[in-house]
Amino acid sequence: QVQLVESGGGSVQAGGSLRLSCAASGYTYSRKCVGWFRQAPGKEREAVASIYTSNSSVYVAGSVRGRFTISRDNAKNTVYLQMTSLKPEDTAMYYCAADSRGGCPTISEYDYKNWGQGTQVTVSS
Repeated sequence: QVQLVESGGGSVQAGGSLRLSCAASGYTYSRKCVGWFRQAPGKEREAVASIYTSNSSVYVAGSVRGRFTISRDNAKNTVYLQMTSLKPEDTAMYYCAADSRGGCPTISEYDYKNWGQGTQVTVSS
């Protein structure tokens, strides 16, 4: 059974940093597409970043480009989202998703087969 578990969320002040992790069990990240999405209260879920674990091809959304970095450690079967210079508007529940039905990187949530439960990130001003 595939299970994705996010961790690393928390509360920080604006300008701070957090590193989110998405660990997989019952599943290997080798040659897989993994994405990070976020959803703030009252807003639609939006793509943050995506990575193809085989060659580290990445996509990073314009709203976080230059501040967020997606990376993978295949040996640890974990994908990371390093978030720096955090802003209050980054406050959201962050989800990881894996295994695209289509190409990769992909920002379409409908492409992903497996999802984690999410980790909350709260940025105060």
